[in-house]
Amino acid sequence: MMDKKNFLNKISNSFYFILAVSKKEVRQLKRDYRLLFVIFFFPVFLLVIFGYAINFDVKHIKLAVYDQEKSSLSRELINSLKNSEYFDVVWYLNSIQESDKILDKKTAQCVVVIPNDFSRKIFSRQNVTLQFLIDGVDGNTASIIKNYVSMATLDISNKISKDVYSKLGIKSYQPIDVEPVFWYNPSLQTTMFLVPGLISMILLITSVISISLTLVREKERGTQEQLNVSQLNSFELLLGKIIPYLLIAFVNATLILLASYILFGVEVKGSIAELFLTTLVFLFSSASLGIFISVISDTQQIAFTLGTFISLLPSVILSGFIFPIDNMPFAVQILTNITPAKFFIVILRNIMLKGVGVESYFMQIIYLLIFALILLTLGIIISRKKLESI
Repeated sequence: MMDKKNFLNKISNSFYFILAVSKKEVRQLKRDYRLLFVIFFFPVFLLVIFGYAINFDVKHIKLAVYDQEKSSLSRELINSLKNSEYFDVVWYLNSIQESDKILDKKTAQCVVVIPNDFSRKIFSRQNVTLQFLIDGVDGNTASIIKNYVSMATLDISNKISKDVYSKLGIKSYQPIDVEPVFWYNPSLQTTMFLVPGLISMILLITSVISISLTLVREKERGTQEQLNVSQLNSFELLLGKIIPYLLIAFVNATLILLASYILFGVEVKGSIAELFLTTLVFLFSSASLGIFISVISDTQQIAFTLGTFISLLPSVILSGFIFPIDNMPFAVQILTNITPAKFFIVILRNIMLKGVGVESYFMQIIYLLIFALILLTLGIIISRKKLESI
């Protein structure tokens, strides 16, 4: 009975110490207006900036037209391109030589050249070659323009063929009809793909920086030694300091989800409960990274610089947020494991966009826990060595 009673007393005391440290941290946080600004304003600000700035959807392509025929059929082709949301006809050329100046000055991104035998070949059921001169300086945009132009031309070609052949009394026949169906993101919006990556990046940056700063602050103020000689053990101290920021991170996660729904129309198709549970695991791994940075940093300035560098760059470049990991060299693919955002992005896209269950991202949760365990172990080892050297 006594052992059980002692155990319950230890649990009660431990809970009391953790609560006391958390209350102390909340009071300090209330007085730190700069950190409060970073924690609450920065996440939504980043979501808005990145959400609107990073967009791979190419619309309103500036189109110049060199119509050599100037027939009703060529005008119908031009009007079909003009009525599309992807193209804006901004210039009509009188000669092919003008295309150089138009593309050089970026007056247009693409020049359409309609041959002078356009109608004759269509009515005689011959193949017609349309030439599209595309500004290829930006290879990614040029490829997208090429795909849009090809799809638009194919649609217009089918429409014109049906109209022309019906006037001639000829029944058109299309042996194969391709009907692509896009799952999870039917409209192929870039924002739908990027928002989960934005959420993971923002939560990682804010949690890492805030946790690393609060622990280093004790070193700068000289209160770390007082905490070390108190009745608190390392677990109670770390947990008491981390809990307020984990709760704040949860509030931020909710705000970001609401903002992404209001601003970009991104809905959570999967389980909300699974989303918040996996977010807790991710925040735990992010907290371990913040603890590790605080151990190796002596000042808040160093902690902020390291926290920003270690969390921001890998989460943008190596996490699969923008650049597909499968397209990277094998050595770089191994390097991508240094950021927990890589694993959380997979979880978010599965829950938010696909609406699938835990069986699809179970291994990602295991990876996050392993990541947290490794960093916490390293942090404890380094911290003990520093204490021994004093």
